[in-house]
Amino acid sequence: MASVKRALISVSDKTGIVNFAKTLADMGVEIISTGGTAKTLRAAGISVRDVSEVTGFPEMMDGRVKTLHPKIHGGLLCLRDNIDHMSQIQKHDTRLIDLVAVNLYPFRETVAKQDVTLEEAIENIDIGGPTLVRASAKNYRHVVIITDPADYSSISAELQEEGEVSLASKEKLAVKAFGHTADYDSAIDTYLSHQLANEDILRLKFVEGKTLRYGENWHQWAKFYKETGVDGPSLSKIVQHNGKEMSYNNYVDTDNALQTILEFGDKTAACVVKHNNPCGLATGRTLRDALAAAWDGDPISAFGSIICFNKTVDIDTAQFTKGKFVEVILAPGYEPDALEFLKKKSKDLRILELPEMVEEIEIESRFTNIVGGMLQQSRDVGVFEKWDVVTDTTFPESKRELAEFSMTACKRTKSNSVIIAWEYVPGSFMVLGMGAGQPNRVDSIRKLAVTKARENLEVIYERQKPGISFDRYVRDVMSESVLSSDAFFPFDDSIIHSAEHYIRYIVSPGGSIRDNEVIATANRLGVSLVFTGMRHFNH
Repeated sequence: MASVKRALISVSDKTGIVNFAKTLADMGVEIISTGGTAKTLRAAGISVRDVSEVTGFPEMMDGRVKTLHPKIHGGLLCLRDNIDHMSQIQKHDTRLIDLVAVNLYPFRETVAKQDVTLEEAIENIDIGGPTLVRASAKNYRHVVIITDPADYSSISAELQEEGEVSLASKEKLAVKAFGHTADYDSAIDTYLSHQLANEDILRLKFVEGKTLRYGENWHQWAKFYKETGVDGPSLSKIVQHNGKEMSYNNYVDTDNALQTILEFGDKTAACVVKHNNPCGLATGRTLRDALAAAWDGDPISAFGSIICFNKTVDIDTAQFTKGKFVEVILAPGYEPDALEFLKKKSKDLRILELPEMVEEIEIESRFTNIVGGMLQQSRDVGVFEKWDVVTDTTFPESKRELAEFSMTACKRTKSNSVIIAWEYVPGSFMVLGMGAGQPNRVDSIRKLAVTKARENLEVIYERQKPGISFDRYVRDVMSESVLSSDAFFPFDDSIIHSAEHYIRYIVSPGGSIRDNEVIATANRLGVSLVFTGMRHFNH
């Protein structure tokens, strides 16, 4: 005979409940139930006792009062190894209840409806259910509490194979049950605080905290938590095939790489991230082409970097990494020979797989901790709000896709950011020069973006040997590239420095009080300038 002799079942979500109840009934377990659940079980041919039959008291107030009775809660809270408790059970003719399967009124689903009324929301606040759950979970040594239909099969199997539910299983179920009621009360608090007290409440839940080796620096501790309820791509879903454990900095850089690569949809792309900036980014006809071009964007910074792809890694792409030190590789998949090659490359290389990378990010907002508070903002979605050529010199429509690529790279780079992007072969783009994280925009251009572009072109020039002087080569490439800025130009000096380095096409949000001066200078220098109306600060 199974240790479970009597079960109480009362569920709103009836997924799997009939099969679970049949398993219990076949084992001789007496089933007590309420309302709609009892009807469902009886319709399936399962013998059920109504709660009112057990309590000797009818359901009241349209079902608002059903299980709130000593003969129910005494049977749940009784400590079986306490003589006094057991004598009271006998004295008051109360039956022990060994298993409870309960899930609660669909409050979250109800308040998520656009036209829900306060009265409807309140009617979906469960009272008896959470009380049953908490009572059962408190007495977990003696009562099995199930709040998730996903647990029915494992508990059924354990009862059938072992004749009882282990203490370890009961402990896990109890923790899950208290989490269930905590989430439920949190949802009610959030909704009613807004409706009745005109106050916004933010409650976040992160689970499965894992201690990392150290934080951003060696003397800092760090943990990684998984966010619940996230659909689509998530670093909590990665499969690691090889390498050391992920570090704090690995997670930060990989997150930036993932968000950057997802900007490109179906276009074959590769991203190289170092210190939370995409120091290399490119699209290509093949994945290897994209990686090679991304690497050319800053081969020095790429040392010890994170590489992210949006296509399955093949052997040609994997072999490109030979002799190159890389911390992490993330991709939606790997060809078997490519995976084997990368594993042999280094036992420390973290090889991560995330099949969901083909989907869009579902996260609508992001949070930033500040001293004594938290900031929340919507995700920076999109690239341009408008396309307004504000100069006499036209901006060719044929360069619009290159401009979009350039600004996409810009929005993923720390501000003040400036990106010079080049169509290195027809239809494929790369970051040629990046100016990131500067307090003033003009330094991002004159000291970084154009300097890095020239350095990178020198390497490419030596490899390609185009048969013209290096200065001519630089002029030809830069004059066909697009420079993007994540925010407006406060003065015309950025235009002047760009033009000095042969830049003819510039994209900026616009919006400065000196826009007219900037436009006038661009006209004087023969530069084509587009205002997009969308700023992309990234701090």
